[in-house]
Amino acid sequence: MTTPIRRVSRRMPGWVKAVCAVVLVIAVFFIGVTLSVIPGLKDLFGTETHDRTGPTLLQSIQDMSRYDAASGNFQVVVDLEKDTKYLPDAIRGSRVLYVGAGTVDAYVDLGKVGKDDVTVNEDRTSATLRLPHAALGKPALNPDRSYAVSKQRGLLDRLGDFFSDNPNSEQAVQKLAVKHIGDAAKDSGLTKRAETNTTDMLEGLLHSLGFKVVHVTFAS
Repeated sequence: MTTPIRRVSRRMPGWVKAVCAVVLVIAVFFIGVTLSVIPGLKDLFGTETHDRTGPTLLQSIQDMSRYDAASGNFQVVVDLEKDTKYLPDAIRGSRVLYVGAGTVDAYVDLGKVGKDDVTVNEDRTSATLRLPHAALGKPALNPDRSYAVSKQRGLLDRLGDFFSDNPNSEQAVQKLAVKHIGDAAKDSGLTKRAETNTTDMLEGLLHSLGFKVVHVTFAS
């Protein structure tokens, strides 16, 4: 009589699976670091970029009536650090030093000047103009002059960048740079300079048209 052969199934213990998962994560991390450190490997497994963008469509045209009278150039060093409670920075955390350079324009909206804001005498030798105060435009960050000085990221953050569709995103520091540049523009006296330049421009223009006396004032 033949004795049947029993097959003994061996299941992998849970702790072995956990160790294998940790080893796999560490291996992926070091592969990413190696590819970024050794230029040859990075070129070997590098990707190609193809621009297949379609034609740009003009959606609308808006007439502008403002006079851009001054422009300020600003630069700020953003130091942004993010920490996680109960975890060391080596595991979860990031710190970015970012140099943000941008411009802010100051303008006078001539479209707000009404008929009652312009007074001319009968012989057209004297003119009085009342204009709205100068205002600041939105800060514009210059990508060619803005750059990250250093980036420090924990292990989990690096793994997140590795699997993310937008690794090493600098959107947060760019927003901070724009905010700080806008705040600096408010205290720079840029609007006062714009009003002075606007006054000089209008006085020169009206003098060339034959006006001998020109008064320019600003009111809210």
